[in-house]
Amino acid sequence: MNYKDTLLMPKTEFPMRGNLPNKEPIRRQDWEDRNLYEKNLERTKDRPLFILHDGPPYANGDLHIGHALNKILKDFITRYKSMAGYHAPYIPGWDTHGLPIETALTKKKKINRKQIPVAEFRQMCADYAMEQIDNQREQFKQLGVRGDWDNPYITLTKEYEAAQIKVFGEMAKKGYIYKGLKPVYWSPSSESALAEAEIEYKDKRSPSIYVAFETIDGKGLLEGGEKFIIWTTTPWTIPANLGISLHPNLEYVVVAVNNEKYVVAHDLLEPLEEEFGWEEATIVKTFKGQAADKIVAKHPFYERESIVMLGDHVTTEAGTGCVHTAPGHGEDDFYVAKQYNIDVLCPIDERGYFTKEAPGFTGMFYDEANKAVTEKLDEVGALLLLKFITHSYPHDWRTKKPTIFRATSQWFASIKDFRHDILQEIKKVNWYPHWGETRLYNMVRDREDWCISRQRTWGVPIPVFYGEDQTPIITDETIQHVSNLFAEYGSNIWFEWEANELLPDGFTSEHSPNGIFTKETDIMDVWFDSGSSHEGVLMNRKDHVRPADIYLEGSDQYRGWFNSSLSTAVAVTGKAPYKTIVSHGFVLDGEGRKMSKSIGNVMVPSKVLKQLGADILRLWVSSVDYQADVRISPEILKQVSESYRKIRNTFRFILANLADFDPNKDTVAEAELQPVDRYMLYRLQSLVTDVKEDYDHYEFSSIFHRIHNFCAVDLSSFYLDFAKDILYIEEANSPLRRSIQTAYYEILTSIVKLLTPIIPHTAEEVWEYIPGVDAESVQLTDMPEPREIEQFGQDDQAKWNHFMNVRDDVLKALEEARNDKVIGKSLEAKITLTAKDEETKAVLEMIPNVHQLLIVSEAVVSTTVSDNAKTYKYVHAVVEKHTGEKCERCWMSSHTVGENEQYEALCTRCAEIVDAHYAE
Repeated sequence: MNYKDTLLMPKTEFPMRGNLPNKEPIRRQDWEDRNLYEKNLERTKDRPLFILHDGPPYANGDLHIGHALNKILKDFITRYKSMAGYHAPYIPGWDTHGLPIETALTKKKKINRKQIPVAEFRQMCADYAMEQIDNQREQFKQLGVRGDWDNPYITLTKEYEAAQIKVFGEMAKKGYIYKGLKPVYWSPSSESALAEAEIEYKDKRSPSIYVAFETIDGKGLLEGGEKFIIWTTTPWTIPANLGISLHPNLEYVVVAVNNEKYVVAHDLLEPLEEEFGWEEATIVKTFKGQAADKIVAKHPFYERESIVMLGDHVTTEAGTGCVHTAPGHGEDDFYVAKQYNIDVLCPIDERGYFTKEAPGFTGMFYDEANKAVTEKLDEVGALLLLKFITHSYPHDWRTKKPTIFRATSQWFASIKDFRHDILQEIKKVNWYPHWGETRLYNMVRDREDWCISRQRTWGVPIPVFYGEDQTPIITDETIQHVSNLFAEYGSNIWFEWEANELLPDGFTSEHSPNGIFTKETDIMDVWFDSGSSHEGVLMNRKDHVRPADIYLEGSDQYRGWFNSSLSTAVAVTGKAPYKTIVSHGFVLDGEGRKMSKSIGNVMVPSKVLKQLGADILRLWVSSVDYQADVRISPEILKQVSESYRKIRNTFRFILANLADFDPNKDTVAEAELQPVDRYMLYRLQSLVTDVKEDYDHYEFSSIFHRIHNFCAVDLSSFYLDFAKDILYIEEANSPLRRSIQTAYYEILTSIVKLLTPIIPHTAEEVWEYIPGVDAESVQLTDMPEPREIEQFGQDDQAKWNHFMNVRDDVLKALEEARNDKVIGKSLEAKITLTAKDEETKAVLEMIPNVHQLLIVSEAVVSTTVSDNAKTYKYVHAVVEKHTGEKCERCWMSSHTVGENEQYEALCTRCAEIVDAHYAE
């Protein structure tokens, strides 16, 4: 007889290899064909609503790995919530206006936007955006992200634009919107104003110059001829200089050196002496800044005055304490000059070139003018020192080119008018990580006004009319009318119709006695677009779900979408648009470097999917501490693949050992389960409790590590390993065997459900092989609920936990015996254990067939310590080679081998099983 044929070996068609790149697309198509997303919504429709509001990615280009991280994290949450007692629809969105699409058309498709009618160019932009959405939508779906992909929200749609107009109108109604002249971030490369959220800082090499301004009217404090020294890293702003700012409470000195007299802050004299190489500088006069108010100096090379002004913005952190003041190119400069009724001078056009207001430099690009201005200063003897420094400098985050401050007439939202309300709302939000609260709070606390106008074409028009006297007209009537028009026709009509056609019939205004109106040509900042989504999306739903339960985006959105959404929502409703904020870091390469095409370290999601599959990428997302910057590389993904393989093999082993198990008739009553099986079910309940708590707190890496460890340690290294002696050897309906299978079944179904939000393709595949499940899909089930295990109390928990510690001692003893060549495999061993304490003694006496759990052929519990015993933490142990013969069926060494004459190669246990069920 071939005794192998008498074993109940594992059987399953569940494949060892996932072959994910090939199988996942087929599975996703199947989900789509079966309308699983819609079925899930129908299944959960009567449950409490949970809304994760999607921060819209920009509709341009293929997805990068950061997109994948973001969307997969969101999918974890919505999938989990739908299995945890909630109705969790997911509506994806896209941000579609702004410069990148204009640039894509002009560069990639060689379109000259200035030679095409505005409305026609805008239609081209819209068409391009929709093409990009189609492309990105398919790529997001390939990640396994589940949602209402056929009905996303898109910021260029009529309905959305109409809602955005209402937000603008409500803010204007409350007095938060105004038009004013002041310096703003200006991007010559974009030819447009920018908001703070559109600025990024990068290193830039700049000239560092010290310039002397000679006093021509000392106002009785100075004699005349003294020279105020200013310091600047933007020489090109010197032609716009109208003054010098001092701090009223700082102490200033007049120092005599090299036959000249210079004015600087006293606190900075020592470092300036070193900088200029002054060896014999003598203080000839000391005065407080306020005493120098309105002293008149002379511009270095123009025939005009530079007035000394007083301002609290002056510091002694760097420079000279005398601040070069160009009201057209600095916010502090602008405000201090305003107090002195000094007009703004801004001799730079929208492209960054000097106008005729800067004689000698007209037509020169501002950055190139640095050299020319410096040379002019040197020529007239005003340049004291020229060096070069590398410093952090603001850049346009779209074009990556440097920005400038430039005074222009712009539309602003006055954040300071409702800043207190925003700060109060920030305190009510749940923050993951917790430092997010401080970060956004500090940003808002220091924020003044938000420049919301842009001098571009592709965006939502600012819905303002002008009267004949150029007074801006924004009324409830005009806003509602424009909103209605946009809802019907779209915003392109703003550029196609005349102003009078866009106004309500019969509209009149005191500002236009002749009934002639014009319209604003600027568009809104794209952050106003996406920041209005609480109105355009959340309030456009039938159930009006503002505030959303959660916003989840990258950490750069504290200055972006988190910020703009909060500002517009508090302005309109007085409340935050979200209850919880979760932010994630950036994705770096394996060495912690930013991904760059020039370095060649960019990882593209589509390539990962083709090589490894979406579930591997999703498992990687679950494995990292996403709230900080995370790393990805082929080596890291290889490690993740190994973890996936361990989990998959665990599923396969359990499935294979449930081949003959029918849960409807073979399940063992809990009271009749074997103690070790009850213990493993207790361990499972702990896992379920912890994992669900991790999901609720968005701690996905903890979920990954808990489940991986449970599969690798609790199951593979212990429960699945020793159970082979029962599952393969005992008869099919043995109570011992059915007890293990009962536990296996619950363990399998529970872990599959716990992992469904993370690796849905694999979870669905496993689900199809589980016997007796009644749900069409694992996605249409609920998370397991932790429960009490019958006849398993706290004492049992403590004893079994202690047994696992004792087992660690035994494994060490066996390993040492193996190294000493006493035994080969552990089944060759007989081990004698003597407890070192009463707790260990009680545990060893509690467990029947302890040799099976330790995977040895014989385990003896002794009360005396043998002379050759080795001492471990909990036991004294003697490992020796078993003196019995090896059973050819179970491979145990036993003294009973050969006792049955019919089956001489078998131990009595195996002989009885074979005789009863397999005798020829």
